Amino acid sequence: MGMLERIRQVDARITQSCERSGRDRKDVNVIAVTKYVSIDTTREAVQCGLKHLGENRWQDAQAKWEAIGSEAAWHFIGHLQTNKVKDVIGKFAAIHSLDRLSLAKEVDKHAAKLGTVADCFLQVNVSGEQSKYGLAPEQLIPFAEQLSGYPNIRVIGLMTMAPFEAEAEETRPVFRGLRELRDRLNSQGTLGYPVPHLSMGMSNDFEVAIEEGATWIRLGTVLVGKEG
Repeated sequence: MGMLERIRQVDARITQSCERSGRDRKDVNVIAVTKYVSIDTTREAVQCGLKHLGENRWQDAQAKWEAIGSEAAWHFIGHLQTNKVKDVIGKFAAIHSLDRLSLAKEVDKHAAKLGTVADCFLQVNVSGEQSKYGLAPEQLIPFAEQLSGYPNIRVIGLMTMAPFEAEAEETRPVFRGLRELRDRLNSQGTLGYPVPHLSMGMSNDFEVAIEEGATWIRLGTVLVGKEG
């Protein structure tokens, strides 16, 4: 199957999920996760109309970023090491994995150097899996309170990953939990501004994530295929 056909199929599934849950299709944004594919396939994805690209590691993203650059908006969706922040700030539209103060400090510092504000999602380990990065749910509000000391960071949403082995329907409590945490963050006014977004849902569970309120879904294989 060609990429355009995969994109059409995914779009139809997104539209159906929105219809089932009474949501506006325009509120669901797609990030094409290109970490497993070549520069050529990544370029093809952009030419096919995918405007947001997701990468997990700067080492893997660098060549693609240098080849494609501002033709797309780049999202850093993996665990970000503090020593790689300098490579990411200014090149990526958003960081989806802010989960600790040492990282916030580096992001704020490098954003300030560039005279910019870094858009970030706070990563929450809703499922509680040992193998997952992210804040524990009860850490979210205290962590958000501490971010007031970092004026060059803007929190635009929360991010989580559901257990991959789970049946799609079993992931629902994880996605619902993230939405409830976002709503609590907003109702308490912790950050002093509204946090609109939820980055959640991948190739195997994005329909459930949309039904539970996802505004950014991160799709790899189902959209761009897999090489090697």
